[in-house]
Amino acid sequence: MLTITATPNQTGVKVSGDYFDLDELNQALYKVLGPEGKYMGYEGSRMRILGVSYEIRHAAQGDRNIEFIFNGLNEHAKKKKGMIVPDKNIYYSAEVLWPEIIYTAIALKDFTQLHLKEAGGTQWDPLLHVITRFQAIVLDCLQGHVPEEEYKKVLEAFQAAPTVHDYAIQYVDFLNLRYLDMTKGQREKSLGAIAFKLAVHDQDYTAFRKQVLAAAEPTKKPIHEIAINLEYPEGIEW
Repeated sequence: MLTITATPNQTGVKVSGDYFDLDELNQALYKVLGPEGKYMGYEGSRMRILGVSYEIRHAAQGDRNIEFIFNGLNEHAKKKKGMIVPDKNIYYSAEVLWPEIIYTAIALKDFTQLHLKEAGGTQWDPLLHVITRFQAIVLDCLQGHVPEEEYKKVLEAFQAAPTVHDYAIQYVDFLNLRYLDMTKGQREKSLGAIAFKLAVHDQDYTAFRKQVLAAAEPTKKPIHEIAINLEYPEGIEW
């Protein structure tokens, strides 16, 4: 079963599951995102989600964390069936920064709608249920780490979030790095506010986007191709 839990230092979340859980999620992401250039104005958001997908794919390949999780098969059941089998399953996991996973959940709202419209699908499309469950467990994990009233506001903002068409994805980097610079206590206090900022496109985001657009003007590059001078630390204390 796919699970998402907060990391010890509240730096991000751990996406965990067996090989089939993670592979199913990745396949659903690939199908919803579509090939490069399919949805104009969404290439930046597509790249960011593929970045999360990359971590999940490498986790499923055993390149990240490996854990042994009790599978529910007790000694009584094994004796009754005369079976010699392990009582633990192999689970794989990878960490993702909190702002990154929240933005991924938000941006996937657009991609699921684009996929439905383009493919002529229905709400019963199995891959969409994989995506919506992923979004739901991101929010469920978030709920466990912010005050209830704050979470209600975040949930309302998530449900009414504006489109991420031509989103300044550099803002996610900005929030990631600002979040990394905080102490654990500061992260715990600011997590809800950061989630809210990602969902509502507030004045701070609007001003940031204008700066990115101004930088893009001389070169006429798409907004997502504008590089900003921000560097991630070599190691992250999850």
